[in-house]
Amino acid sequence: MTVHLHWFLPTGGDGRTLVDRHVYGDGGIGRSSAARGVRAPDIGYLTQIAKAAEQLGFEAVLTPTGTWCEDAWLTTVALAQHTERLKFLVAFRPGVVSPVLAAQMAATYQRITGGRLLLNVVTGGDAAEQRRYGDFLDHDRRYARTDEFLRVVRGVWGGQPYDFEGEYVRVAGGLTALPPDPLPEIFFGGSSAAAGPVAAEHADVYLTWGEPPWQVKEKIDWIRRLAEERGRTVRFGIRLHTISRDSAREAWATADRLLDALEPEAVAAAQAALGRSESVGQQRMLALHGGGTLDRDRLEIAPNLWAGVGLVRGGAGTALVGSHRDVADRIEEYHDLGVEHFVLSGYPHLEEAYWFGEGVRPELAARRLLPSTSLGPGQGATTSGRPAP
Repeated sequence: MTVHLHWFLPTGGDGRTLVDRHVYGDGGIGRSSAARGVRAPDIGYLTQIAKAAEQLGFEAVLTPTGTWCEDAWLTTVALAQHTERLKFLVAFRPGVVSPVLAAQMAATYQRITGGRLLLNVVTGGDAAEQRRYGDFLDHDRRYARTDEFLRVVRGVWGGQPYDFEGEYVRVAGGLTALPPDPLPEIFFGGSSAAAGPVAAEHADVYLTWGEPPWQVKEKIDWIRRLAEERGRTVRFGIRLHTISRDSAREAWATADRLLDALEPEAVAAAQAALGRSESVGQQRMLALHGGGTLDRDRLEIAPNLWAGVGLVRGGAGTALVGSHRDVADRIEEYHDLGVEHFVLSGYPHLEEAYWFGEGVRPELAARRLLPSTSLGPGQGATTSGRPAP
């Protein structure tokens, strides 16, 4: 089992601090007068990130979903025209579109891009945001609908008319003109009791946010057992931020700079808003950093695992911080537990992609943890030049 590296597309905007102009979801909550260098998510900037990710050897980029960011389908199919090999891990929400339409969109996407689509199914843990989309189901019923939704998507991909009648989804003769080739892998996450069976039944890759290794192992054991009961095998991935530098001292200095830019009022507002989330995964993230502490020592919750991001941002709230070797060590530790896919990000995303790609990736390659076909810097490059760190 090798390590598959993926990066993140900040389609809600980017910047040099953790809090900028965003107010919802994974894009952050609150504002800070200290925010500088805010970058709009225009196609020019996102193209820079996508090209850098491709040049640096990342296999795919995750694009989020929500009312706070650009639409993932439209954005990534545009970026596919500026890249050659890079895959796009497109996040979408069951219940917002018909499952037959989603299956058709995926099939069309595969033909347009030459098979570069991966799907990240996001059931949704924030009731307020779900209502913005017109979805008023409660937490557990959303997961029940996701189960039906994915049954229909996979059924329609079978190439024959597909009928289904469930509690939330009804389809008569669902069909796409041509199934996608290849079938997109489905990434799926969820920490609640309602999420586990859905992941075990439908996910190709179960994706967790960056918890300490012992907690990640508990999740892997849980999902693996549920999948085995259904006669399936599920692979595993983890969503983390990174701050990797030539020395550990430099990396932690960067983390301290991000922490210094946070105003206590912004942290308190973010914690209050995130605390209202129905997401069990979000509540687990909040529990990692002691309820909004700004104490630097308490934010390193495991070796090189820093919970500072989760002070003000929803979703993945932890970062791997340290020298390139430190970060590679932690990736290898998660890999030894069974984690195969690493979906990474950093602030700003363009510069941090270079820090990781040119620093950590060679460490992983030297340990023979990367696929033999994985390209690195300078191999098949589609962009030139490097921004100043």
